[in-house]
Amino acid sequence: MPRHTQPDTPPGQGSQEPADPRPSDGVLDALTVGKIRGRGAAINPPNRFEPIRLEVLGEHLDRRAAEAPGGTQVPTRVFEDDSRTIINKVDSEDIPFAWTVNPYRGCEHGCVYCYARPGHEYFGLSLGVDFETKIFAKPKAAERLRQELDHPRWRGEPVVMSGVTDPYQPVERDLKITRSCLRVMADRRQPVAIVTKSGLVTRDIDLLRELARFDAVRVAVSLTTLDNDLASKMEPRAGSPRERLETIRRLSESGIPVGVMTAPIIPGLNDHEIPALLEAARHAGARHAAYVMLRLPFQIKDLFLEWLGRHMPARAAKIESLVRDTRGGELYDARPFVRMKGQGPYAEQIQATFEVFARNLGLARRPKPLSSASFMPGGSGGSLFGSVASEAPSPTPPVTPPDQAAGHDDQPTLLG
Repeated sequence: MPRHTQPDTPPGQGSQEPADPRPSDGVLDALTVGKIRGRGAAINPPNRFEPIRLEVLGEHLDRRAAEAPGGTQVPTRVFEDDSRTIINKVDSEDIPFAWTVNPYRGCEHGCVYCYARPGHEYFGLSLGVDFETKIFAKPKAAERLRQELDHPRWRGEPVVMSGVTDPYQPVERDLKITRSCLRVMADRRQPVAIVTKSGLVTRDIDLLRELARFDAVRVAVSLTTLDNDLASKMEPRAGSPRERLETIRRLSESGIPVGVMTAPIIPGLNDHEIPALLEAARHAGARHAAYVMLRLPFQIKDLFLEWLGRHMPARAAKIESLVRDTRGGELYDARPFVRMKGQGPYAEQIQATFEVFARNLGLARRPKPLSSASFMPGGSGGSLFGSVASEAPSPTPPVTPPDQAAGHDDQPTLLG
């Protein structure tokens, strides 16, 4: 049952999942039918840019849920993103970097709290299930990156991979777009900071080592909990806590500067783990540490509260109350700097705890700056690692709109 869209909406940019209208401040949320296996979100909140929404009767939901009592699987579908540029300018005073490279849009890890989810709404999709099942890949990313790094006006400023996706999410294992970009950077000694939850980053230790020779790389591994059960619910397709600690260890032993990002800190849910998280990361070889408070812009509020009520109903009200305590009574405060650390006594307590344990463990609060001194536009002509073409991303066939895509198992369907 397709969702209604405006006449000028591009084909395929709409969610097919049936919806359950439930009032929330006069707005109807589109809820996916029944239980979804292996995903963080269980709902597809309505797109904030689309005024027309689909309503489905409750008996339809009951019938569909009864047909799949064990839950349903939603396949991952990958679509080609032929963006003309790959280096993106970041214009935000409270973010400590100015440029990002995003090989993908959307993220299969499915972290329910992810602040990047609203970006999918610009495609006419939802920030819920759509964000983690409809992935946009950039197969020409390395080619675009090579052109932009070799531009006369580029001076080798540090870039971050990635700002709105995990560059090592599951589809990267086959597509290798991130690796092809990293190869271009290594050839030019382009400084890069990587943030990931995946052990797949260790596949690229050869390239990371080369960049490390010139102080041109660091990796931050995101670690939110040591509780496997909580991690599997909150970040269902990301690496396990043990895998992430092993990733820190392997990178550290390989001479790659690595730190830990304990983000997000969710008051009442994982803030009590701060000492254990920092200690485990330091023991594994982390050199620096940072944290960010839970951020819930736009409909991520609805998504997170639905997840909270579904997985821990007995604690949901208390956790929501503590989140509000760090946001002046609201669920989110978008003001620069405040959005990252929160405000009020509880937020101050979290910050003090983090600072004390990081200092006692010898974890730097700010990593060593990346160096652009060895940046070499034009590269070495491929002599270090071969040409970009020698390890190009997997080709993809022509575009297939999301509502026409085939594939019924839970493996990625590679579409154009």
